[in-house]
Amino acid sequence: MRRWAARLRRYWPGLMLGAVLALCVAFGWALLAPTWLSVAVSRHDAAETGVIAAYAQALAERHKGIRLRLATFDDYGGTAAAIERQAVDLALVRPDVSYPGNGLTAAIMREETLIIVVPAQRKVDGLDKLGGRRLGMVTRDQADAAALAAILDYYGTAVRDITVVRIRPEEIEDLASRRLDALAFMASPGTDEAPRIISAAAGALGGTIAAVPLEGLEPLTHRNPAFKEVTIAPGALSLQPKLPAEEIKTAAITYRLVAADTLDRITVSRVVQHLFEMRPLIAKVHPAINLMKAPDNDAALAAPLPNHRGAADYFNREQQSFMDRWGDWLWLSLFAVGGLASGLTGLRQVFVSRRQHAVDDVLDRLIAILTEARAAREVGRLDALAGEIDELVIRAVRHARRRTTSARTMSALIISIDSARAAIVDRRRDLYGEHPHLVPADTLAAGALLTTNVESPS
Repeated sequence: MRRWAARLRRYWPGLMLGAVLALCVAFGWALLAPTWLSVAVSRHDAAETGVIAAYAQALAERHKGIRLRLATFDDYGGTAAAIERQAVDLALVRPDVSYPGNGLTAAIMREETLIIVVPAQRKVDGLDKLGGRRLGMVTRDQADAAALAAILDYYGTAVRDITVVRIRPEEIEDLASRRLDALAFMASPGTDEAPRIISAAAGALGGTIAAVPLEGLEPLTHRNPAFKEVTIAPGALSLQPKLPAEEIKTAAITYRLVAADTLDRITVSRVVQHLFEMRPLIAKVHPAINLMKAPDNDAALAAPLPNHRGAADYFNREQQSFMDRWGDWLWLSLFAVGGLASGLTGLRQVFVSRRQHAVDDVLDRLIAILTEARAAREVGRLDALAGEIDELVIRAVRHARRRTTSARTMSALIISIDSARAAIVDRRRDLYGEHPHLVPADTLAAGALLTTNVESPS
């Protein structure tokens, strides 16, 4: 243990320097290395999943500080559950299917509106006029059917006797055989899907069609924030035929990119920044990204589906730099390190002072032995003092190996040891007195040598 302690004392400056360099390298790597995030997507939604996959590829190609790793689930219920159990950092969710309790909106990837069309001559101005009729519903999955069911249930008994006929997207061309009175579908205005369905509906419903407005949706949006009330401008869905003919209100659902509430706001801000900045690049592969928009800014952090603080920072131009976020902690850390260094220096001085006191104790004891040796009256006492000098020599050597004594102190120790031993030899001669032949020869020789050294220290 002493050997290892001696080696540690010898090499500790190099070890400290190596530790500091290692910390600097680790800190630099933490700053420069990309941040990897996992994203939950649905395998049955090719549009949104393709957009996120293209975004992940663009981040890697442009060597951005964010990297995405996709985790695929069966539906949007699975993606919401994944972020809720903290298995992923980000997720594509559809709030009307499931919204995670710990999810905060980063961006609205797409907004789909519920469109209900009827023959124009019927002049239907609300769902209550469709009681007892056959309503075809174009459904891609169970989520679309559930959304329509929720809206029908909101309007109450007046529409409960509507006969809903589910139609798959690939069955659009065969609508005429279904003998429908109206057709409902979910679509985003401005996409190719809406005009295709409208064209098929016009052929199946007798030529000219009209959109059915949905009035009084505000209570539904308060009760279920997954739905929102939107206004569709004239001709937004189709120009030939023009649909709607005039401005109408209807219900809409959204597809959202949400982030876990534990995800750092700076990280989320960078994710949103890169996503919107790279939109033109991603649109070359997946034009669906052009449907993406920023979340509503009104009551952004207090809405039923609130935005992530990092996204709000980007949209409000309040992005924080590294120093803005961590500057105070950095300065406090520097002050703490300075205080710790001062404390360690003071502690070292305490230990050095204690060792110096130990050396002073050795010197004081040697001086006392010198006086006691001159006054000793028994040879046994001189032998005891000689043994104590040997112990003091051992202590002096240990202090010298620790390099805690100066050259002047060591010179004083040598002189004190020599003087004490010379005093013991002289006193032995005095005690033998008239019988010098009893004094051992090695004692006489050592005394002569010590006397010579004391008288002539040079």
